[in-house]
Amino acid sequence: MRFNVLATALVLGLAAAGSAQAERLTDQPLVDAAWLNSQLGKPDLVIIDIRDTPKDGTAPYAAGHVPGAVEAQYAAYGWRAKIDGAPGLLPKLEDISAKIAALGVSDDTQVVIVPAGSDVAEFGGATRVYWTFKVLGHDNVTVLDGGYKAWADAGQAVSTDVVTPVAGSFTAKPRPELRAEVAEVEQAIASDTNLIDARSVAQFIGKEKTNTVQSLGTIPTAVNLNFDKFWDKDAGKFASKAAIDALVQQAGVTDTNGLITFCNTGHLASIAWFGLSEVAGLKGVRLYDGSMSQWTLDPSRPVVVQN
Repeated sequence: MRFNVLATALVLGLAAAGSAQAERLTDQPLVDAAWLNSQLGKPDLVIIDIRDTPKDGTAPYAAGHVPGAVEAQYAAYGWRAKIDGAPGLLPKLEDISAKIAALGVSDDTQVVIVPAGSDVAEFGGATRVYWTFKVLGHDNVTVLDGGYKAWADAGQAVSTDVVTPVAGSFTAKPRPELRAEVAEVEQAIASDTNLIDARSVAQFIGKEKTNTVQSLGTIPTAVNLNFDKFWDKDAGKFASKAAIDALVQQAGVTDTNGLITFCNTGHLASIAWFGLSEVAGLKGVRLYDGSMSQWTLDPSRPVVVQN
């Protein structure tokens, strides 16, 4: 009898595990328009439209969006925060958790992020929001490859109905191993671990800088993997694993364990993080969200200019 009870419990446990796995809609970092269309209306699905209002004032969400999507513009919603003078940082845990819950996200929700898909820099909003979910311990997150442009180009249905979400119950389970801070960057310099500067070549070699960065140059020991290399311009979608593997090899990155990506404010670096970690599958990749804006706030931190 004892054996039968244990066996029954084991079977029920396996069945429950199988059911839980079946409820997860996808484990892929990128999905296409056809897949998303097939999932519309499912109760545990939350589609987040992060498209920003352009300079001409046109409201992209009001003009048309994926049916059922909620709006949370990348620049305006509060996905990033200025902390101690450094822009673009991960917001305080309680703040970002509340914002995520307000979008209708609970712990078992499948999240799909929809950017505009106009170019790779804009797509970086999606990779940064994706990283935010991941670093908060929410694995059920994916990005619509090619963004809203790919959705529209595929002839999928478009809605103009404003969706007002019912708040979900979101509990952050932070993963500090996905995020690098100043101390980890200093350790990487000392151990000559490959730091990945995802900015343009001109910024990497110290010919140009943005106004958020205090000095020209890059962090010592860094290797340049320009963010735009992670985008397939012809297809209007994210680069393939094969293309990213080749990019890493061409850049001379021989030790791919424990890479740290950075840029100016952690935006473009999220593109490199997403490509290296989620698409190429490299282990232990971290994003330094403070990036050069935070690093150069302290003039004692080393910066090098390439000759």
